[in-house]
Order: sequence, then structure tokens, then C-alpha cells
Amino acid sequence: MRSDILAVPGAHLYYEIRGEGPLLLLIPGGGGDASHADELAEALAAHFTVVAYDVRGYSRSTLDTGRPEPQRVAVQSEDAARLIDHLSGAPAFVFGGRWSITGLDLLARYPQRVRALVAHEPPCFGVLPDAADHRAWVEQVYRLLLAEGPAAAGAHFLAGLGNAMGPSPQPAEMTPRQAETWARLAANGPIMMRYELREFTSHIPDLDALAAVSDRLIIAAGRDTRGYLPYRPAAEIADRLGRPLAEFPGKHNGPRTHAAEFARQLIEVFTTEASRLS
Repeated sequence: MRSDILAVPGAHLYYEIRGEGPLLLLIPGGGGDASHADELAEALAAHFTVVAYDVRGYSRSTLDTGRPEPQRVAVQSEDAARLIDHLSGAPAFVFGGRWSITGLDLLARYPQRVRALVAHEPPCFGVLPDAADHRAWVEQVYRLLLAEGPAAAGAHFLAGLGNAMGPSPQPAEMTPRQAETWARLAANGPIMMRYELREFTSHIPDLDALAAVSDRLIIAAGRDTRGYLPYRPAAEIADRLGRPLAEFPGKHNGPRTHAAEFARQLIEVFTTEASRLS
């Protein structure tokens, strides 16, 4: 694995590269970190040039202002497009994890950059018929963050998701690199809840633009999140676009908790899509 920095307007993006083959960009979850995808990236690296990165303003991707600022879906998808342009002269395979909203916006606005996208459980609560209830819940997370701090806000957020997250590793089980990663993610969490969560979860993808390129889009959800909130927007978007919903191993964080099995299914999906589109 090697790492580098890409200067983009307003920020410097840290990214990590593994493997050889067609470019596969891994878009991280909210408050995301390249190293959080280590096991998934390692499992994919025999088939792809895998690129994982820290989202601007988190971990090792710094903002030029030197202070946290509101995050925007359009800006993050532009960052992803710039990474693809910087690393490849051809369209990339893209996997969007928990913040796959960015991947949907990338495909809608920059379809020429995307060979195929797997969007796993995009938390676009705005597409749901009870969107107002979810906006109120997210707003309460924000108010708790300001009034009582990250622990209260995080607990309220996880409670709203229901039993949709697999377990986190125990500190005693972590390697030094994993411990460093989780320390960064803990620092990122309050920033995400203050500057990103409300914007992203209220975002409604451009379904008309996505319909025009839906042959390159695979909407995915975790088999074990059926019946929980993170599954619902994926099912709704797939239904509106007339696309099947692909189920992947695990829960909302299945790419980490079931990395090897998840990678095998991603390889199969992307290989099938490459053959079909060639």
C-alpha cells in the first residue's frame, strides 16, 4: 500500500492505493477514513487498483481554512471525480459505503467518470414517505450534540438506526494501525454530526439523471438490515428506478464486519458489469 495527497479546491485529500487492475474507488462513510476500509481493500486488491481516501475535513484530509466547515454533497462528489481524473484516464468502478449518497451524486453529475457504481444503503431519508419524522430525529441529534455533547448525540443517532450496525472491534483486539484508525474516527464523529449529517440525510438524489444511466447502478442493502431504517432508502430508490435491490452480507457496516464475503460479491458484480458493458 502507498499513500499520497491530492490538492483540490479548498482542501488536500489523503488517499491510499493497493493492488493492480482497473481503478476501484471506495467512498467512505460519514466522517470517513481510508484506513477504515483496510480489510475490504486488501480483499479487492488482487483484482483492482483500489483507492480509499479520507473525506475532506476528516482525519488526514485537511481543509485549507484549518477549521471544520459545513460539508456539501456536491463538493464531495466533485472531490471523488477529481480523484478519478488524477489516478486514471478511464472511468472507474465505484463502491459507496454508508455515505454512498456521494456515489449517487457522482454518477448523476459525472457519469463519464463511472464504469459502474454499487451504492450500499445510501441514507437518503428524504426519499421516504415519512421523511419529516427522520428530519426531526436528525435535528434532535444535532441539538443534543450542541447541548450535551457527542456521547448523547451518538447514542440517540444509533438508537434511531435500530439494530442496524454490527459490533465494533474491542480495543484489546486491535492492531496499532486499527487503534489509530478508530481514534481518528472518534474525533471525526462530532464533526460529522455537526457539519454533515443534516445536509446528507436530507439529500434527494437526482433520480431523473440516475434513470438515464441506471444500467451502471447497483443499489445494495445489507441482508441483516432488512426491517431497519438504513435498508429503506435503498429499497425506495431501487423501486423508483425500476432496478433490483442487491443484498450484500451483514448489516449497515457489512463492508467492515464481513469484508472477505462482501469483497467476493463486489468482485462478482463488477466483473459481470464490465463484461456486460464491454
